[in-house]
Amino acid sequence: MKYSREPTEKSVKAMGKDLRVHFKNTRETAAALRKRSLPNAQKYLNDVLEKKQCVPFRKFKGGIGRCAQAKQFKTSQGRWPAKSAKFLLVLLKNAESNAKAKGLDVDKLYVSHVQVSRATPGRRRTFRAHGRITSFNSSPCHIQLICTEKGTPVARARDSRFERILRKKEKKKIENN
Repeated sequence: MKYSREPTEKSVKAMGKDLRVHFKNTRETAAALRKRSLPNAQKYLNDVLEKKQCVPFRKFKGGIGRCAQAKQFKTSQGRWPAKSAKFLLVLLKNAESNAKAKGLDVDKLYVSHVQVSRATPGRRRTFRAHGRITSFNSSPCHIQLICTEKGTPVARARDSRFERILRKKEKKKIENN
């Protein structure tokens, strides 16, 4: 399986294939990690496991109950998907060890890319009344994670576009007077 995005040189990757964890729950949990720093993401997932913070459900939210902790995310629906949080914690730990091996500063890393995609469903069957049989599929997923080191902010150019436009307007004013 390929990564959907190529990382920069100051990045680390971690991936999990065919993980036996619900796709929809993992997608929502991973979306909550995006743009967080690596230590912050790990702390957040540990809080989810202890039910101190919830994961907001935004896309796959049919039948999801409401919880008061979801108010901080400007939504009312949320859950505490423990299994998804454990799998993502393992991936974050793997990315952290990759960063140490690569010589990057772990405190400056942030989750720049996280993607959860569906894997091939596990097929079983369940027996129903009157001799019928129905499929009983699982929804595993693939997870890919890229953490990038934050660089120093670049100073803005002195002669920005906005300042040039203002100068032109002032020049016209002077010419018209």
